[in-house]
Parts: sequence; C-alpha cells; structure tokens
Amino acid sequence: MIDQMQGLIEMNGKLERMMDGIESVKEKQVEMAEGIDKIKEAVYNPDEGIYARLKELESWKTTSSKLIWMIVTSIIGLSTALIGKIFFVSF
Repeated sequence: MIDQMQGLIEMNGKLERMMDGIESVKEKQVEMAEGIDKIKEAVYNPDEGIYARLKELESWKTTSSKLIWMIVTSIIGLSTALIGKIFFVSF
C-alpha cells in the first residue's frame, strides 16, 4: 500500500513536470506565431513591405540605367563631333 502511494506521488510529480513543459512549449509557440505574423506583415505589406521596396529599387535601377546610357551616348557624340571639328576644320 505504501509502495503504491509512493508510486502515485512520483507519477503525480512527473505529470506536473510534464504539464509545466507542455505549458512552456505553448507559450513559446504563441511567441513564434506572433513573430511570424510580424515577418509576414513586413514582407507582404503593399506600401512598406520588402516587395514594395524591391519594386521601387527595380524601377529606380531601370530609370537610372536609361539616364546613364543617355549621358554616355551624349558624351561620345559630343566628343566625336569635337574631334571631327578639330581635325577637319584645322586642315
């Protein structure tokens, strides 16, 4: 009888520890879910999310690339015209 009581007490203690562990896991799971929600909001927010920023950067890159090519082409054209004027007018 005493052995059974001791066994039940030990089992009760083990069950309590297991319940504490499960409760801790539940709390961590809630924290993780909140963190994932924040990540989703940061990524998918249409106005300030990462995708919106990437679209803005791609647009800027395209525009600046076109502008750079226009400037380079203009410089090459002006240089060619200047060299041509110097050589052909000098002779």
